[in-house]
Amino acid sequence: MAWHRLTTTIREQPEDIAIAGFRFIHTADIHLDSPLKSLALRNPELADLIGGATRQAFSNIIDLCLDERVDALIIAGDLYDGDQTSMKTARFLASELNRLATAGIRTFIIRGNHDALSKVSRELVLPGEVKLFGGRAEHVLIERGQGEKPVAIHGLSFANPTAPESLLPKYAPALPDAINIGIMHTSLGGAPGHDPYAPCSPVELQATDYDYWALGHIHKRSVTTGSTTIVMPGMPQGRDINEDGPKSVTLVSISDDGSVDLDERQTALAEFARISIDATGIDEWSDLATALTDALKPARSSSTAPQLVVRLSFSGETPLAWRMRRDSELLFAEAEERAMQIGAVWIEKFEINCTPPRTSERSATDPLHELRSLIETAILESDAYEAAVASLADTLQAQLPTDLRDLFGADETQTRARRIALAREGADDVLARLQSGPASGNGTA
Repeated sequence: MAWHRLTTTIREQPEDIAIAGFRFIHTADIHLDSPLKSLALRNPELADLIGGATRQAFSNIIDLCLDERVDALIIAGDLYDGDQTSMKTARFLASELNRLATAGIRTFIIRGNHDALSKVSRELVLPGEVKLFGGRAEHVLIERGQGEKPVAIHGLSFANPTAPESLLPKYAPALPDAINIGIMHTSLGGAPGHDPYAPCSPVELQATDYDYWALGHIHKRSVTTGSTTIVMPGMPQGRDINEDGPKSVTLVSISDDGSVDLDERQTALAEFARISIDATGIDEWSDLATALTDALKPARSSSTAPQLVVRLSFSGETPLAWRMRRDSELLFAEAEERAMQIGAVWIEKFEINCTPPRTSERSATDPLHELRSLIETAILESDAYEAAVASLADTLQAQLPTDLRDLFGADETQTRARRIALAREGADDVLARLQSGPASGNGTA
């Protein structure tokens, strides 16, 4: 695949000065063969695409290492996705890493919190060129050519799925007269959606005097520069809409004078994106279909991933608000047709948050107006209704496979918010179907 550069380099050297560097690819949070969640209940073809995407992204990383002829690949944890890992996944990993070993490229891996759950990761026999760090901090010293500094790569794996205390004190001091690279799986100071693991601060990492810290755990890329370069590379492949946007790895070159060059390279097979469509003023179905194309085309053009997976959100005031809800399956089919015409675009889901124009609202004596008011004030806000919905949701959740139960929320707060949102969506759908007016035929333009 074509490797897209997403950022410029930092600490660039003058063009007339060629300084040999130790070059490596830094990645993390690959989550090989991660089980699908929401997609598993929808389009089977899309589920198959995303189901194999983490493997394809990893193969892309291996290809990039070979194309760039790097010295090493560094994986900063969560190569696997917990106890669901099979020996089939492990054999795939060994085969891919063997491609690097055959080319003389070394691989350095630490276990993250998800890897610590995996049983097969402890039984897998890896190629000799692969260093899997254990539960005690250590370093590997790589000797280089004459006149070049050696490289010390420091690593420490999670021995258990949790690490509530900082692991930084366990790392050895920077070796003098060497390029020092640290590998750590850490939540740093914390991030939304990520549990705290091995917490530490960028200031503490800078104080180690390492040249580079290769981090993992947080799925969004971040870079801190200074006396020490600290990189959280993000993940190479998103798995659902909550991991939207471009995904990449970082190509790093560290020179003997301590200068660091970073080059972000995209690796994802599929990119997730949220697209909003303002339907204000649209009063014809054909114009709504045109708005779909107008929104999807630029999104496809701006994405460099081979496939684009979209969640559409409609908002605004439009006379079509009721019809969009009543004929939502036709609107979804329209969106899929427009996506197919553009090519390499998938519709994962859409959300309809449109309302009728205020000028066309029904009078207070209209039965549907009264029903809406009753639902919003006397039913949706009542404790008895919430308790009934909670009981029903708990029953449904218990019948789902374990890996799908987070669909209703990962904790009590998320679950309650999800129940409320679903109840309101259901009420809107019922009112839409009760709204007077003939059905819409095929609903296409």
